[in-house]
Amino acid sequence: MRALTVFLSTVLLATTLATPAGAEQKTAAGAADVVYRRESFTSGTSEGTAAGAVLSFASAAGTTSYTDALGTKTWEYARWTGPEQAVGFPATELIASWTADTPPGSWLQVEARVRNAAGLTGWYVLGRWAYGEGDIRRTSVAGQGDANASVSVDTLVAAAGRQLSAYQLRLTLYRTPGSSVAPSVRTLGAMASYVPERKTVPVSPGGGAWGKELAVPRRSQSIHQGHYPEWDGGGEAWCSPTSTTMVLGYWDSWPSAQDTAWVDPSDPNPEVDYAARYTYDHAYQGAGNWPFNTAYAGRYGLDGFVTRLRTLTELERLIAAGIPVITSQSFKKSELPGAGYGTDGHLMVIVGFTATGDVIANDPASPSNDAVRRVYPRADFENVWLRSSSSGGVVYVIHPPGHALPATTPGLPANW
Repeated sequence: MRALTVFLSTVLLATTLATPAGAEQKTAAGAADVVYRRESFTSGTSEGTAAGAVLSFASAAGTTSYTDALGTKTWEYARWTGPEQAVGFPATELIASWTADTPPGSWLQVEARVRNAAGLTGWYVLGRWAYGEGDIRRTSVAGQGDANASVSVDTLVAAAGRQLSAYQLRLTLYRTPGSSVAPSVRTLGAMASYVPERKTVPVSPGGGAWGKELAVPRRSQSIHQGHYPEWDGGGEAWCSPTSTTMVLGYWDSWPSAQDTAWVDPSDPNPEVDYAARYTYDHAYQGAGNWPFNTAYAGRYGLDGFVTRLRTLTELERLIAAGIPVITSQSFKKSELPGAGYGTDGHLMVIVGFTATGDVIANDPASPSNDAVRRVYPRADFENVWLRSSSSGGVVYVIHPPGHALPATTPGLPANW
């Protein structure tokens, strides 16, 4: 479970803003403004990095020390700063996501700064990431906030009246001094958005995937209740890594038996415990950090990113292209028929649509693997997923680099 308090703060902020210029009709209809942009590493400024299709550590630009629960260590670093990217509308939130290779003896940090009416802000840390556990504690950074913005786990939230018009991303790669370790980043992107306040969301028309269901393996988070308290103890806390695991299984990219040899042999699905361990955010104290989940998928060579979708019609484009989608939502027990529970924040995998357009989900909040497949009424699901008191349409999109994404919605900014 991930409580969606960040979006409540965004709603409060949104009510203080004027309607974005030229967007009156869209805002009245309740649609979110959203854009996702992937960075090109051949642009921007390099300090010791080598850029091509992949950004890698080439030479040390300097050294620094870093202290966490593992102690104080000295690191060489190389850095890349991306060009300023215009958003195209007044945005209130920014989420960066990436895929990378961080072999032992290395890690990375992702930062962002934004431009608003007051000018260019300072840098905010959006994540310190390593796949392994021997070098740093994988973590978001709590306590970041000023007159311009704050950071809620993985989301940069603009302060009231300081909506952002542009942003920059910065990557810093770290390695053991004097070593030949070469951490690299394959993809980096950011989603900027403005989600207007709306308590209800109209149902969207079909998008070409009615009657299509993807063969995504089913995994229950509930059967892991009480597992590994050091990584938040399974059960409802593991909806995100369980959902990510199901999508990895669809792409035949689960961890190996050797990888999961440390898991209790009585565990029926050790790949779920493994994902919880390697997505765990030590500051947030949970496995629900959105970019950490897509970065974990990147460990297996997959592309993954966090964005927002505007409608189920858009989500159908991905299903029609053979790509399952992980969605984030919150709802009361009475608001989603067929669920049988309520939640302050929950992840599930959308795997298809019935012949009449209802949503087929692999919902990990089920008592067993066999019970994971659920059918949710289209209108009810779309409402609890897209409304402003929920996630406003947040999704993870995970796919092999060779499996092309479909075209985005014509006439709107690209959101994948």
